[in-house]
Amino acid sequence: MLEYTKSSEGLNVKRIDEIRALMLLGSRRVNLNYYPMCPNPEHTVGVGRHSDISTFTILLQDDIGGLHVRKDNGNGWIHVSLISRSFIINIWDALQIISKGRHKSIEYCVIANGSQNMILVLLFVNPKPEGILCPFPEVLANGKKPLYKPVL
Repeated sequence: MLEYTKSSEGLNVKRIDEIRALMLLGSRRVNLNYYPMCPNPEHTVGVGRHSDISTFTILLQDDIGGLHVRKDNGNGWIHVSLISRSFIINIWDALQIISKGRHKSIEYCVIANGSQNMILVLLFVNPKPEGILCPFPEVLANGKKPLYKPVL
């Protein structure tokens, strides 16, 4: 993800030094989310709609699915297609802040399943708790203004 950030067009970030890496990669947390089969999935929510302050998340879905992301225009949801033995990388709020909105945080939800149990394995990569999130100076080159106030 750090290499991707360095190579992203328009961000002008040529190096990720140790201080920046620690800011972005402060802690890692693994969650194992189990969603039991629900006889009336239309009356329940697996995980309600939200985004996370994390830098990014690596997600492994089972063969059941259930992950939905909000469409770019904000109207409706897209079911994330299952690709066997693949990971999903979700961009979160911290990366949106430091990229000045170039990388968009996504809003997502998990929909309960009416016929099978679901399992999601997530690796959350979080910014350092004491780090101040703001765009890297290179992102604000040429007098560009930040879109967000610094966040602690």
